[in-house]
Amino acid sequence: MDEKFTDKDLYETYVSRINAVLDYIENNLSNPMTLEELSNVASFSRFHFHRIFTVFMGETLSQFIWRLRLERAAAILVNQPGKSITEIALDCGFSSSSSFSRSFKSKFQLSPQEWKRKKLVQREQSNPGQDEGNSDHAQSNGRTVFPPASLYNLGIEIFKRRMYMGKASKDVSIKNLPETTVAYVRYVGPYAGNEDLFQTLFDKLCAWAGPRNLLNRPQTQYLVIYHDSPDVTEEDKLRMSVCVTAPEDTEVDGDIGKLTIPAGEYVAARFELDSTEYADAWGWVYGQWLPQSGFVPDDRPCFELYPTDVKSEVEGKMVVDIYVPLRKV
Repeated sequence: MDEKFTDKDLYETYVSRINAVLDYIENNLSNPMTLEELSNVASFSRFHFHRIFTVFMGETLSQFIWRLRLERAAAILVNQPGKSITEIALDCGFSSSSSFSRSFKSKFQLSPQEWKRKKLVQREQSNPGQDEGNSDHAQSNGRTVFPPASLYNLGIEIFKRRMYMGKASKDVSIKNLPETTVAYVRYVGPYAGNEDLFQTLFDKLCAWAGPRNLLNRPQTQYLVIYHDSPDVTEEDKLRMSVCVTAPEDTEVDGDIGKLTIPAGEYVAARFELDSTEYADAWGWVYGQWLPQSGFVPDDRPCFELYPTDVKSEVEGKMVVDIYVPLRKV
């Protein structure tokens, strides 16, 4: 860790970046927003930003934006009852009134019109005869009064408590890895917790690599590279590569591919995991270790490495090293 940083400095760096995104979203809810755009606001790599956001906020980026748009729409329905459903839908970033109405009912179990009627009746009953202009939720200069964006901001102590959730690693180191060539079998689709799937893919890869003497070398390593995040990509489109290290000149064909893992600094965090604990382990690396480290994730793939020189002492668990690429804050 760079000695010029204190724990407080590092935490506040991450807090500041996440808050910048929350404020940007709050101020641009009526506009389309892309992952690349928001990762630039946060000054995090696009490759890793969505995972950082999810760990810190407790919901995915798309869930957060969806929720804020609907909550803003719910306020407008009551505070500006003369506005049409279409106007509100477009003001809150929905492409049409029909998609807005479906989403609204999914969240609030009421249609927009039903919500408006119910809330206006409740307001009248709780404030009989009150001039709407004096209501806490009234309009100001023709605009709806919304809570300030700071209400969404993470206090430093809340941020710390959230980051200490997850499965901790007791063995963490920073490694400077050389460029590494791997042969792989690619899979597209859901994979979380599916031990049989991983075993099938590794069996297939080893059946190809064995006759080519790729499994007998002392430096042989087994990895899984995740090309997409479950927080962003639909399950049936998630890509992963089950890999074995191989010489650069290895010839591949058919459904066996070859790729290069870029050289550079990585954090390596060792865990003993069962099939239900991987998400917590990844969350700990992104949510606790990184904000204390003086690093942010670099724009290179992250991966899991399965060491062959050590076995888990706990039945049903596997030793796994999680690697995340790094660059200085």
